[in-house]
Amino acid sequence: MKKFFKRLLKHRSAQIGGIVVILVILMAIFAPVLAPEGYDRQNLFRRFEPPSSETWFGTDQMGREITTRIIWGARISLMVGTLSVIIGVVGGGFLGLVSGYYGGNLDRFIMGLMEVLLAFPGILLALTVVAILGPGLTQVMVAVGIARIPQFARLIRGSTLSVREKDYIEAQRALGSRDSRILFRHILPNVLAPVLVMGTLSIGTSILAAAGLSFLGLGAQPPIPDWGGMLSEGRAYLRTAWWVGVFPGIFIMFTVLGFNLLGDGLRDILDPRLQRR
Repeated sequence: MKKFFKRLLKHRSAQIGGIVVILVILMAIFAPVLAPEGYDRQNLFRRFEPPSSETWFGTDQMGREITTRIIWGARISLMVGTLSVIIGVVGGGFLGLVSGYYGGNLDRFIMGLMEVLLAFPGILLALTVVAILGPGLTQVMVAVGIARIPQFARLIRGSTLSVREKDYIEAQRALGSRDSRILFRHILPNVLAPVLVMGTLSIGTSILAAAGLSFLGLGAQPPIPDWGGMLSEGRAYLRTAWWVGVFPGIFIMFTVLGFNLLGDGLRDILDPRLQRR
């Protein structure tokens, strides 16, 4: 663990990505301190005020401070990104472990189903789920999480196929260990490294997918300050009040970039082939 953190602190990509991610997380945690007035305080006399020292990112069409709404929106984006990845990891992890360990017809059935789901673009699959469940924040998290399941299932299945042939797994079978013990005590810990990397990368793409759904009006409903929804509201005022849509878009970009850089760094650090160099 000490060696891992040492390599992490030396990796330039992981450093930059980690700083961005930490700043966004701190902004979300301390939102009540940074913006105590709340995200829906309106003042119609201050509509479309440009960025200034008093209102850093200006105000929107309702006179609400965009800075405040972006700070509170960090909570929504991180929650959607994290919980949707957890859904994908749990669902895909179980399917991948079972498929890779038992093989045979069960493996062909599960992977055939995953191939069907992967044939759909992720955003289209998420749109289908939201269309069935209806718009809303919880529905978006479930939709994006379901769209992530096939990716994690294939990743974990591939790792499980490799690990199940190791001598220590054969030894556990010879000792009469139950399949559940072998799966969760001996195989699962040895397939977590690629899951950690893909999970970090997936948080960024999940935030982007959720923002896309909110941009279409299917995500968090007003007045909840979702970055994608704020971007959608701001597109109508790009000519007259560009700051309404530009600043939420910038925060989406940098947050996704931060998770991608951190994920790339973790991949380089956890890859055993690179550790030998």
